[in-house]
Amino acid sequence: MQNYVDLDPGPGRLDPWCGRLTYDGHDGTDIRVRDLVAMRAGVRVVAAAEGVVKATRDGMADVSIRDTGPEAVAGREAGNGVLIDHGGGWQTQYSHLRSGSVLVKPGDRVEAGSPLGLIGLSGQTEFPHLHFTVRKDGAEVDPYTGAAGGWTCGSPRSPLWTEAAAQALAYVPTGLLIAGFSSMRPDADAVRRGDERLGETVRDPDVLVLWVDLFGAESGDVQSFSITDPDGSVLLKNESVLDANNVSWFAFGGVRRPSAGWVPGVHTGTYTLSRGGKAIISTNVEVAVQR
Repeated sequence: MQNYVDLDPGPGRLDPWCGRLTYDGHDGTDIRVRDLVAMRAGVRVVAAAEGVVKATRDGMADVSIRDTGPEAVAGREAGNGVLIDHGGGWQTQYSHLRSGSVLVKPGDRVEAGSPLGLIGLSGQTEFPHLHFTVRKDGAEVDPYTGAAGGWTCGSPRSPLWTEAAAQALAYVPTGLLIAGFSSMRPDADAVRRGDERLGETVRDPDVLVLWVDLFGAESGDVQSFSITDPDGSVLLKNESVLDANNVSWFAFGGVRRPSAGWVPGVHTGTYTLSRGGKAIISTNVEVAVQR
């Protein structure tokens, strides 16, 4: 879960748990996949409840607006998608689906769990995800609180999810998406496409760089990178304090080839993100270095 409905009616931002996993004016719930590799493998989108398909769109390319600019999707910001009417003024919309994946057409009747398409990168988006919107009589409703419009921390909740769905879509304020090694200064977009990543082995690289991609970083968090060789010698150890909140955070730390060359064998990278003195993310990545 990357972004939630913004429940702050003003210029600020407020997610359903009084956190900051949203942005001003965001009207839906973003259910993302880890990267474009996962998107290409295919992640199915299904109907939240029974109803009748009211409208669809397909055929828009899966491309980030960082590459095309928002003007390229003007008037089609939702990208490929499906709109379902559930009766009684209730509708759900499924946006940013993968090009060519939409399986339904207007007039089709669907049940809860009916396949609609695949998560994609179409429309006004920078990462592959489903933007899920619930409306009642034309007004957006947050499925976690039942609120249409503003909501304040501590107010009563009337969630729309079933118990099973609520558990599957539980709130995680900060989480790791992917981590790995590169043999160059990594570019975030390239890594997310599946490029600039090392496999299980690498031969005599000039540099060895540990990278991470995560969500929900907060100002004051402490991140640390370390890389150790097969003998346990520490090649890299650095620590820094984040100075801003970041819904999306890509970071890296690396080391050049030692003057005596790499020690052959498995090198281990460790990344830790701490908040209030407690580690909230800790991950290890390994790569076998050959000379």
